[in-house]
Amino acid sequence: MFGKEPENQAVASGQTSIIAQGCKFDGTVEVKGTLRIEGEFKGTIGNPESLVIGKTGVVHANVTVKNAIIGGQLFGNITAENKIELQSGSHVEGDIKTKRLVIDEGVFFEGNCSMGSNQRKVAPPSGPVGGPPQGGPDKK
Repeated sequence: MFGKEPENQAVASGQTSIIAQGCKFDGTVEVKGTLRIEGEFKGTIGNPESLVIGKTGVVHANVTVKNAIIGGQLFGNITAENKIELQSGSHVEGDIKTKRLVIDEGVFFEGNCSMGSNQRKVAPPSGPVGGPPQGGPDKK
């Protein structure tokens, strides 16, 4: 409302491109808007606004997007500017980097996950840590 985009909407404007179930595609795909994959894809995906991998979708690619919803299989690293959602039954083998991550029950994920912004907050030191004890043992 009043110019703010709903979070659960994949793309507020633009087109949706579909690789349908039963379709196999090897190569490079560059789209504006949303890319929905229900078939098999192997190659390079050129920065769509959103990526949706349906329950029957199988993707072998490194992916960079703004938002992603994964219900099928992804083999490769994924970086999302905003949010990644792994739906129940999905299978992901690769590293994930995003600000927000939603993982439903029943997801297979093997890889590393990095969340948040690039700036890390470091707490200031509060005193000696891990050094030798002060004063040493008692001498008799």
